[in-house]
Amino acid sequence: MKLQRKNRLRATALGALAVSGALVLTACGSDDNTKDTGSGDSTAAASSIKCDDAKGQILAAGSSAQKNAMDLWVKNFQQACAGVEINYQPIGSGGGITKFTQGQVAFAGSDSALKPEEVTASEEICKGGKGINLPMVGGPVAIGFNVPGVDSLVLDGPTLAKIFDSKITKWNDAAISKLNPDAKLPATAIQAFHRSDESGTTQNLNKYLKAAAPADWKYDDSSKSWEAKGGQAASGSSGVASSVKDTEGAIGYFELSYATASNLTTVKVDTGAGTPVEATTENASKAIAAAKVKGTGNDLALELDYATKAEGAYPIILVTYEIACDKGNKAETLPSVKAFLNYTVSEEGQKVLSDAGYAPLPTEIAAKVREIVPTLS
Repeated sequence: MKLQRKNRLRATALGALAVSGALVLTACGSDDNTKDTGSGDSTAAASSIKCDDAKGQILAAGSSAQKNAMDLWVKNFQQACAGVEINYQPIGSGGGITKFTQGQVAFAGSDSALKPEEVTASEEICKGGKGINLPMVGGPVAIGFNVPGVDSLVLDGPTLAKIFDSKITKWNDAAISKLNPDAKLPATAIQAFHRSDESGTTQNLNKYLKAAAPADWKYDDSSKSWEAKGGQAASGSSGVASSVKDTEGAIGYFELSYATASNLTTVKVDTGAGTPVEATTENASKAIAAAKVKGTGNDLALELDYATKAEGAYPIILVTYEIACDKGNKAETLPSVKAFLNYTVSEEGQKVLSDAGYAPLPTEIAAKVREIVPTLS
């Protein structure tokens, strides 16, 4: 069953690429979910990389939602461009933004766009400019569970909100039973796991719960920190996934690649559409395709519809941004940053990600990013 699900995941990712043309995701914290996720001919992909004047070492940090993507990109870029080293630290979105606004990294990865105060802070580093959000990777935040005897589970926004807020504490609760009339739900206590570190993954789950269950989720949906009471904390998406796998009665949230790597079954979400929606790259792509650009000028921060009821659109999604200065980048790192980001957003850079469980971003948004990266100065 799990092998079939894994194969279906790969097939849907490839199918989504054929429709919309490339881009994707996996976690957000100091995680290490590294496997050799690159299949296909990376040398062939690298052959079209333009190195331009790239040289030296580039330091970057932030979201581990894109760590596996970064691993692929860095491998291919460094194979093509001798003398360049890209050092990306997956320390979490909050940590990446802090390092960026302190001038410690050339660019940061974040699963949420810069807040106004973070843009203001970036102006101290980006002389004559500011930090901008460049969408680069997207995908689903899966809700994984470990309930022996339950191989399929449907939950909706209000029920998820009550579970993560410790208002529903048993797996055979009436609200869960109503959504799963054919399941044999045990009286096992629910062990809800959340992130202990600042995380864009947490923020995106917050945004979903706020949009889908406003009466039940009263917490700040702009926060990267977990604010609900109760539950158990684990570091990074890898820590949450490991805890869910090792704990009977557990439930937690993490990017889809962590569920796949840990062989965890994921929740189907009842959005109000005709059929509950599974966490797949294809279904996440359908939701991301409805995103609107809310940033101005060269800032491409996106507004996502977490309350979507579109058929087959998975609502718990995130987009990872590369955050860089539009102006005022350091002269010694600018050529390498531009060359690397030109590659990551290129058609070739996106295609190598399909087998890593990533979901394509809309072609239109990718095209806008391709226009902006060369203008960084």
